[in-house]
Amino acid sequence: MKKSALDRQRLLLILAGVALALLLLDGLVISPLTGAWKARSAEIARLGKLVTEGESTVVRGERMRGLWQEMQGEALPTDPAKAEQDLLTAFDRWGRAGGVEVASIKPQWKRGQTSQYSLLECRVDVTGPLSAIVRFLHEVEKSPLALRIDSLELNSRDESGGNLSLGLLVSGLRLAPLEGRR
Repeated sequence: MKKSALDRQRLLLILAGVALALLLLDGLVISPLTGAWKARSAEIARLGKLVTEGESTVVRGERMRGLWQEMQGEALPTDPAKAEQDLLTAFDRWGRAGGVEVASIKPQWKRGQTSQYSLLECRVDVTGPLSAIVRFLHEVEKSPLALRIDSLELNSRDESGGNLSLGLLVSGLRLAPLEGRR
């Protein structure tokens, strides 16, 4: 009987030692390895997504370069006098095409937020019936020039509203810094 109690104690000590060893093995080896495995799996998934995005960027790259070249070609000329002349001529052409009377055009050069570009801001006043003003605005909008309408004011010039005046503030992009005083 003593022998069986001793065997039982030994067996219990062995089982306790094995349980302790398994607990230590889990805490020191298995859990850290599992955590590292999950972290690496997440990193691999993140890098895979970046590779996919990079590949799509490379595929779109040639198209984007073509669009950028097209946009640069639509910017105003780098010569300030030529840029002003081109824009004034364009407003005259759009006014004739729209059937409005161009009352005044006041160009003014502005510095861009960076030294890589400048803006030619024009205040344009035109008069005419609503349909003519709409055609004029359509001509400005469909122009290939790099223009942005910053503000638009529409006022009636008579009691019936048949004759309107349009005040337009338009900015043209020139891919060159503004010369002159700082």
